[in-house]
Amino acid sequence: MPVRRLKEFLNNLNVKYVTITHSTAYTAQEIAASAHVKGKELAKAVMVKMDNQMAMVVVPASYNVDFELLREITGAREVELATESEFRSLFPECEIGAMPPFGNLYGMETYAAEALAEDDEIAFNAGSHTELIRMSYHDWERLVHPKVAQLATKRF
Repeated sequence: MPVRRLKEFLNNLNVKYVTITHSTAYTAQEIAASAHVKGKELAKAVMVKMDNQMAMVVVPASYNVDFELLREITGAREVELATESEFRSLFPECEIGAMPPFGNLYGMETYAAEALAEDDEIAFNAGSHTELIRMSYHDWERLVHPKVAQLATKRF
């Protein structure tokens, strides 16, 4: 089960969460619709390379990463979207594109859009294209310790 590692982590820390099973969906907007979650509350993990170091950027489904803002915030010279082949091996128990937004569990820096903090809860892929986890945003932030900043722009 792809989410075993994440669920063990949450359970060991007595974090309250809900698992939501939904029909197979691949894009963040499809997932939000299928699981009846607002696009702004659904967090998507975007893999980027910053000066050739892999990092995770977490933004609401209805937002896009602003690479120029991310470059300014981090001080990186180069920031670019990572390809699946570059990060696939980092998430062996996850389906590609369904990585949970816990970069800390995978040994990488995590950045988060400040817009995520506007809601009490956060929902995110739990390692598969058919399962989400919903939990308190504050618990997620406490566990992940992301660098929170304005690094995304709303799509519509």
